[in-house]
Amino acid sequence: MYFIVVKFKTKPGCSDGFMERVAPFTAATRREPGNLWFDWSRSVEDPAEFVLVEAFLDDDAAGAHVSSDHFKAGLEAMRPALLATPRIVSRKVEGDSWGEMGELRIG
Repeated sequence: MYFIVVKFKTKPGCSDGFMERVAPFTAATRREPGNLWFDWSRSVEDPAEFVLVEAFLDDDAAGAHVSSDHFKAGLEAMRPALLATPRIVSRKVEGDSWGEMGELRIG
């Protein structure tokens, strides 16, 4: 699978409305057949920073995502709200879902 983490830094005054701004992009991506997850979080240390954790089944799914109309529209929708170019980690890894943490077992 492709496992991707992206950090977005928003401009002053744009943070509170950022999730609304990306809602159509998020919904469309989650409907893609090869999308495994597409989850947003807001930093607890910096309320102007949003973190997107996403995964796609394989090369074809990742390629279809970045080639989609909603991907292009999503980037353009968020562009006016961003302070800087987003930072990304994108890696192909084994597996197709979350695994349990071996160091901290509950139950």
